[in-house]
Formats: sequence, structure tokens, C-alpha cells
Amino acid sequence: MKLRYKIGGGCVILLTVAISALALVLSYDSACGSAPAVSDGAETMGAIVYRCYGSTEVLNFEEVEKPVPTDDEVLVRVRAAAVNPLDWHFMRGTPYLLRLLSGVGTPKETGLGVDFAGTVEAVGNNVKRFKTGDAVFGAGSGVFAEYLTIGENGPLVLKPTDVSFEQAASVPIAGVTALQALRDLGKLQPGQKVLINGASGGVGTFAVQIAKSFGAEVTGVCSTRNVEMVRSIGADHVFDYTQEDYTESGKRFDLIIDMVGNHTLSENRRVLKPEGIFVIVGGGKGNWLGPLMTPIKALMMSPFVSQEFVMILAEARQGDLAILGDLMQSGKVTPVIDSRYRLMDVAAAIVHSEDGHARGKIIIDLE
Repeated sequence: MKLRYKIGGGCVILLTVAISALALVLSYDSACGSAPAVSDGAETMGAIVYRCYGSTEVLNFEEVEKPVPTDDEVLVRVRAAAVNPLDWHFMRGTPYLLRLLSGVGTPKETGLGVDFAGTVEAVGNNVKRFKTGDAVFGAGSGVFAEYLTIGENGPLVLKPTDVSFEQAASVPIAGVTALQALRDLGKLQPGQKVLINGASGGVGTFAVQIAKSFGAEVTGVCSTRNVEMVRSIGADHVFDYTQEDYTESGKRFDLIIDMVGNHTLSENRRVLKPEGIFVIVGGGKGNWLGPLMTPIKALMMSPFVSQEFVMILAEARQGDLAILGDLMQSGKVTPVIDSRYRLMDVAAAIVHSEDGHARGKIIIDLE
């Protein structure tokens, strides 16, 4: 056997062993740890905590130490929070590659939840933008709790006066994702035709309204029970996917925002204009490459077609939160609330989210 074949074979074996080892490490679930003791004299608060990966059984409602803001932070009393698919991905630690960020074996952060709205309880010595009593909303960490701290320069803005805490809490992940998908990746212009596949969900209900505010002609795709709701928030046309297949409609769109992934990229190309853009929001289920397969296929296809296929990785920013606040204040965007749960019932709210049939946003009410 030639030397180069021996070397090549050895490299393949080493690579296979390395990948297998990484797979075993990332997929290993450590046992749940016990709650640390609360410091003597420390104030406490109720919070949802998880100390290991798994189903909703790993979530516990506990009394934990109330956070204290640093000089550059704000302490917020949470009045409402919202559930996102991101929450159950972190809870389960899937896809496993996520654990390179969230922690191998056990989660680095024991709190869950991102979207919140509330009132400023206290401010650090260096904070200038906010004061005690301000109503705010934003994206934080471990927001399924009675209080949280967040940096003054983080994704935090004042809540519009005519917007409820529940409505404001629904915005950060879903609203920002819709905005950035349409404006930044989709490059949406007035008069263009956009199709929103999954128009009745959290991101979808925002995407329909934001696209209309941009002056686009909007077509939504949803189930029968949501057709009238999607029309009521501004869609010019609606496909009931139980009755019609939009990829067989013969219509052509400048932009498609896809939250569902129930059609192949080739099928979507049929209804995408030659210079159109297809934006992938989220992905399929699976512990490994399942959620990444469509983006990988899109990346491989894009160099060979005139259309553009991209996946969005949204980032909550102050500027975009302020834009969404203005759109709500002006009445151009009204968050759609599916249901409300108490803080101690976050597990049930996440089960509802994982079912994939929520109409708009699922809210955790701490009032």
C-alpha cells in the first residue's frame, strides 16, 4: 500500500474518532444539580430554574437570590415575559452543537427566557438613560423571574405609553427577527410582493404587519382557523395551506419569509422571481443537523441560481427595539397574543410553544 493511502486512511480514522468523541461529549446529559444555599440576609424572588438539560420536567419554580445591579446596570421588576422556540432549544440543549455555547453536560446559565417588559426598580450609579419607575422592554437573560438585571447599553428601551406590558414583552425576539428579515436580508421595497409562510405564528404576525408598514403587497400562509386573523392584521391575500399549495399557485414573489420549512427550496424557487430573495427563519427539528439542513442546502444552491437564499440570525438591538416601539405606538403593529400563563406555569407554556400551533405570542404574566 502506498504511503499516501496509509496517511489518508489514518487521517480518516482520526477524524472519525474525533467526531464520535465530540458527539458523545455534546450529547451527554449530566444529572441535575441541587439548588445553592441562599446567602444570609439576601432578598429572594421567584424564578424558573433548570440545572440540567431535558424536557419540561427539568424546570422548577424556586426562591432564588434577587439580583443586585452593578454601577452600569438596571434592575427591572418583570411584569410580563414571552415564550420563544429559543427557550425550549436551550432547555433541551438541542441541537447539540448549541451546547458549545450554552454549556456541555449542564447549562452554564440556570435561568430561562429572553423577552420581557417591566418597570425599573433601581439603577446603578453610572446609569443615565433610565430612572426608577420607567416602563421598559427588551431582551435579557433568565427573564422568567420576578426581577432581572440588564446593562444600560444592552437591548433595553422605554415602553410606549399606549402599549401594554404583555404586548411589549412579545416584541424582542419575534419582532426583531421579522424586522431584520424583511429590511436587512429581504431588502423589501414599497410595492414589492412578499409571502409570509407561517403568517399566524409569533414571527409571522409581526412580519405581516411590518411588511405592510413598508408598503408591500403581503400574502400570508396559514391554516383555516387563522385565515381571518391574518387578514385582519393586514395581509392582502391569504393561502389556506389545508386547501391550497402556494408553490403551485403560479404567483411570483419578490421575497419569501419562511418560518415553516414545509416545502423544498426547489418548490419555493417556482414562485420566487428571478432576482427574488428567500429568507429562512428557524429550521427543522432534530438533535444534530436537522435544524441546519435547509440552510446548508441553501448555501450550496445559492452560487448556482439567480435568486438569493439566506438564513437569518437576528440580533436584538436598541435601535430596532425603538423602531418597533414606534410602530406599536403609531398603531401600525399590534402584537397578537395567543395565551397567558403564570410564572409557575412556564413548563405548560413551553409545551404549548413546542406544539407549534400558537397564534401569535405566548405570554408569561407576572402582574
